[in-house]
Amino acid sequence: MVANAMDFIPDLGPILAFTVAAFVLTITPGPDMTLFLGRTLSDGRAAGIAAMLGASTGVLVHTTLAAFGLSALIAASPEAFAVLRIAGAAYLLYLAVQAIRTGSSFQLEAKPGAAQRPLRSHWLTGLGINLLNPKIILFFVTFLPSFVSPGDPHAPGKLAFFGVYFILLAVPMSIGMIFAADRFAAALKRRPKIMRGIDYVFASVFSAFAVSIFLART
Repeated sequence: MVANAMDFIPDLGPILAFTVAAFVLTITPGPDMTLFLGRTLSDGRAAGIAAMLGASTGVLVHTTLAAFGLSALIAASPEAFAVLRIAGAAYLLYLAVQAIRTGSSFQLEAKPGAAQRPLRSHWLTGLGINLLNPKIILFFVTFLPSFVSPGDPHAPGKLAFFGVYFILLAVPMSIGMIFAADRFAAALKRRPKIMRGIDYVFASVFSAFAVSIFLART
């Protein structure tokens, strides 16, 4: 039986759940956000967008590799894939606890007046920071499995769908942050309650995902 394009599009429920997770991930301060907002403040919006697109390219690489690797795992051992889902749930719970205990790290080191760098340099910096961040690799390898079933013959295509969908959701939101960089960065730095609120939203959403995975597997 030949598969068609619609077979690789997940059901509405998983898409909506993933949309919420992607939104929370995008607005949660981290290394990528620090980079592209910092470059925006120091070198202008074009530099910030270039750094953000570099990080997005890194996400595409991570999700592509994760989709292929997880697809191979599904084919080799659905049981091992199920174990990975449980490990992913535990990791999500760990991230939730860390968000409450330590909070988000957001430290801009903008240097206005520094020598202008080519856009390619900003793109490469964003790509490098994203690709070399082991937390991002671990997150996508353990997070994506929560949205597919080991018994789904179209799981590989759906994993790839979620990876591309994440980028399509994150890029417009990130561009919005870049165009409002001054106000956005100032709000996060000067009003700790905003950042703590984001931490609690992050922790709540990912705790809910972890619990749902644990319950689904028992």
